[in-house]
Amino acid sequence: MKVGLIYTSTTPELIELVEQEVKKQLGDDVELYSLQDPSILADVRAAGYVTTAPAARLIGMYMKAAEEGVDAMLNLCSSVGEVADSAQDVAKYIGVPIVRVDEEMCREAVRKGQRIGVMATLPTTLEPTKGTILRMARECNRHVELVDCLVDGAFGLDQDQFKARMTEMAGTIADRVDVIVFAQGSMAYCEQYIADKFGKVVLSSPRFGAAELKKALEKKGTI
Repeated sequence: MKVGLIYTSTTPELIELVEQEVKKQLGDDVELYSLQDPSILADVRAAGYVTTAPAARLIGMYMKAAEEGVDAMLNLCSSVGEVADSAQDVAKYIGVPIVRVDEEMCREAVRKGQRIGVMATLPTTLEPTKGTILRMARECNRHVELVDCLVDGAFGLDQDQFKARMTEMAGTIADRVDVIVFAQGSMAYCEQYIADKFGKVVLSSPRFGAAELKKALEKKGTI
């Protein structure tokens, strides 16, 4: 079994965590085929939204993974989640599911609480994640209130500095929310720490994405 991991931005922590979660779901023997193009996220950040060229490059990465024989793939950037949505008809046609890392996390947030805090280091990740939560709320027939928490200046910090900044900013919303959602998978290593510190449900995407990847492979009959 071979799965594709499609990144638009990486940190060593994110790669390690994603691979760990995928192997936990699919076993150590799973073959991982990773593709990375940081220019996609850089272009989206510069424009403030997903423009034609980075969207086209991302779709090209999906097709490259499919050509290389992956059985399914995991889209690991929430900023470009809607590009993954747009490619679903093609994915069904060619028999290679494209799983969004964040979709089930957003659905779980809706199940767990009405007031949902969304933490992100980039506005270009914050807005798509909020859109996904609202879509999941409609699908679940629930009303939610979203509280923004843009963690300015955290992008690119080392782990200790990042955790300190995340804790500081989580403290500004904790008393107003039932659930805290981390919009970026790279934040996941702070999940338990923030949950314990503030006594809130905290959700990050890699473990949800890996579980959904397994479900997609089961539905396809690969496992």
